[in-house]
Amino acid sequence: MGFQRQERCRFPSPPSPVLPPPIATGSTLSTELRLVGGPSRCRGRLEVLHGGSWGSVCDDDWDVVDANVVCRQLGCGLALPVPRPLAFGQGRGPILLDNVECRGQEAALSECSSRGWGVHNCFHYEDVAVLCDEFLPTQTPTRRVLTSRAPPTTPQNGKGEGSVRLVGGAGPCQGRVEILHGGLWGTVCDDDWGLPDAAVVCRQLGCGAALAATTNAFFGYGTGHILLDNVHCEGGEPRLAACLSLGWGVHNCGHHEDAGALCAVLGHPTLTALPPSATRVDWAWHTEPEGGRLRLVGGPGPCRGRVEVLYAGGWGTVCDDDWDFADARVACREAGCGPALGATGLGHFGYGRGPVLLDNVGCAGTEARLSDCFHLGWGQHNCGHHEDAGALCSGHLRLANGAHRCEGRVELFLGQQWGTVCDDAWDLRAAGVLCRQLGCGQALAAPGEAHFGPGQGPILLDNVKCRGDESALLLCSHIRWDAHNCDHSEDASVLCQPA
Repeated sequence: MGFQRQERCRFPSPPSPVLPPPIATGSTLSTELRLVGGPSRCRGRLEVLHGGSWGSVCDDDWDVVDANVVCRQLGCGLALPVPRPLAFGQGRGPILLDNVECRGQEAALSECSSRGWGVHNCFHYEDVAVLCDEFLPTQTPTRRVLTSRAPPTTPQNGKGEGSVRLVGGAGPCQGRVEILHGGLWGTVCDDDWGLPDAAVVCRQLGCGAALAATTNAFFGYGTGHILLDNVHCEGGEPRLAACLSLGWGVHNCGHHEDAGALCAVLGHPTLTALPPSATRVDWAWHTEPEGGRLRLVGGPGPCRGRVEVLYAGGWGTVCDDDWDFADARVACREAGCGPALGATGLGHFGYGRGPVLLDNVGCAGTEARLSDCFHLGWGQHNCGHHEDAGALCSGHLRLANGAHRCEGRVELFLGQQWGTVCDDAWDLRAAGVLCRQLGCGQALAAPGEAHFGPGQGPILLDNVKCRGDESALLLCSHIRWDAHNCDHSEDASVLCQPA
């Protein structure tokens, strides 16, 4: 965390970093913090109480690990992706905390490290906002560290050598992967971590199928030893220890690379399953986002958010009744945002305002506009804004400064401007995903260090890690939007086989 450069050289496990002291409040009561300016007590601008006064928190080094601690402390479930700056307005009064650094297991924000009360170099336009999913249950950290007892049909897990557990999630079937070796629990590095590996973990725990394999310490930083690296499962192994790896304790990782898994028994996710690939029809209508009758708001960029449509001169929302991936495909296309990555419901990107304009939308997936799909009629619904539908789209990509359209500097169009990708962790697998997404055939090389010249504008992605089978670059793991430790001399590039 902190987004210092993570070089990928090969060396033994580094010592634990020296962190600044925890915030010295001693209290773990939820009354010492609050979320204001949002649609509910679980979504808004973060404020903390110190010395009898409320103040804001600066977003330097802030990420989803820190947000998860806030959500847990408030009894608000799990954190959603870090929202855009000023999502809930600027605060007033003092800025009380900066460079907050949580490891993920803390019961309260006061247990995390920071620069100290009132020490900062920020302005209120950097105030932290937090979105929690209150529909997922919150448990105390001690109950979240659970070793699942597998049923008799899957006796591979228990409390002995090679047992696994998932830590830091909403229950025993999602979280950071930890494995028992020599009587001690340790973590698994995310190098080469993918869905077949997560599938083995979920099966060993008796947790059903794997929905996702997470990287970059999505469920918080572990402690202690990193026990496995470069795990390679075929998917049918009875236990994680039976998969190929570098061997016990052999790795070149830090806990910022802890692997995780999300298994199918979790209940009612608000994100629909993703298809194995996207088709060319998803790119058919626009080359860049443009003004129109549909927009995506409340997300981390213009291509992920709550779906809003324009009717009779006013904007309104779409109810999530019957909302699915085919509908999201049409919304992404109409927004000029390329292929869809997923469809969300239950106000995943915050509650809208104004009328609910569409309900029971039923698209085939090939329509040009959402209004072309079946629906109950404008303004006909039985919904509230807690059911607002959303969409996640892949955004726009281009390769700049190359000799043809299938080579060049990687650039994305987000937030109404083009930006670049940093070359930290950039490799041939990421290049392969991008080449395939652009319809450019096989990836030939993934050069960094501004091979096609330095770009301009913001650096939008850093520490991108792909398994190689993703259908879009934004399905790969990466750290928070606009958080990086790069300059344009590190812009990532690709060379693809011309189509």
